Amino acid sequence: MIEEGTYAVTQDDIVEFVAGLPGVAAETASEATGAPEIAWGDTFFYYDPDGDRPVERLPFATIVIKDYDGFDTASDLNRPGVFRLNIAVGRKKFEELVGHPPAAHADHRADFDYTVTDRLLPHPVYAAQGWICVLNPSDATADQARSLLSEAHAREAERLDRRRPKPGRA
Repeated sequence: MIEEGTYAVTQDDIVEFVAGLPGVAAETASEATGAPEIAWGDTFFYYDPDGDRPVERLPFATIVIKDYDGFDTASDLNRPGVFRLNIAVGRKKFEELVGHPPAAHADHRADFDYTVTDRLLPHPVYAAQGWICVLNPSDATADQARSLLSEAHAREAERLDRRRPKPGRA
């Protein structure tokens, strides 16, 4: 239950916000999308201004709704109503947010409770790649999560747009 003066961000709120950013494709994994069954229900956000997402393109943010047994269980996502927003923030921003570089995260893993909600945390599996996460964003993290999602989108757009051929150039 949400107390007066607090607010929770739903998965739908996040999908609506991120999908509303320019050039974003949001895909919720399902049998119809051809995703592996383990991923069904999880949502992936890609920068895809042409709508032709190449297979090798990785998401810049995801929403995960359950544990992946044997691989990603530290957040205990199998609890009722718990989901995790994951954001690729990059090495520099990760260090600003967390206090150590992504490459050093293995040495700091025990410093974090990955099951706590509404707190910005290193991603329990992908911290070394510069990913952070928050379980059930609410008062404490919602604004920061929106800002980090916008920044991650802008970084990905800049990175991919640099690689795209310019008109009139071979």
